[in-house]
Amino acid sequence: MKQYLLKMFTYIFLISSVLVIYKSNQKENTIHNYIVNSIAFQSDVPQSLYDNMIVYEGLSLNELGTKIDSVLNSNLDGYGKTIASKALENGVDPLIASSIILVETGCKWNCSYLARVCNNIGGMKGRGCGSYAKFNSLEDGLDAFISNLSKNYFQKGLDTPEKINTKYAENPNWHNDVNYYINLIKAN
Repeated sequence: MKQYLLKMFTYIFLISSVLVIYKSNQKENTIHNYIVNSIAFQSDVPQSLYDNMIVYEGLSLNELGTKIDSVLNSNLDGYGKTIASKALENGVDPLIASSIILVETGCKWNCSYLARVCNNIGGMKGRGCGSYAKFNSLEDGLDAFISNLSKNYFQKGLDTPEKINTKYAENPNWHNDVNYYINLIKAN
């Protein structure tokens, strides 16, 4: 019986491995990527190996970070990999998160006052900067923003710019700006 179970486990593992390899070659593997990311972020995988794993639409974390960095300037210059990591870790699409950041901060050129002085990269309401939240660092602001996207949007099925728009922004055309930046990041 023990040998039978071991043999069955081996077959299941092999079949799963083949499926994983097949799916990693497909463009529509976002769910698979989220699973891989969850395993990698919660395991003892060395960061250097994880940096080069395929994590999003055929891109490694380093490649994805570079794509995002290509549109970030000012205070967020060089934060592409950080944004990608935090987004993937929280089950948030990294291109959507990056694009919302660009819409809300203007960091394609010069970051807004909220981003520069308050470390608020999502236009989050709160205290400390008028009626907006103030964070001690950009890292704290990124953590709060991506956590907010995860808990209040992605986990509730609001996972496209159009769906997020209905709750996030008063401007009914806000999603067009977000989609513009998604396409800009993809093109780089």
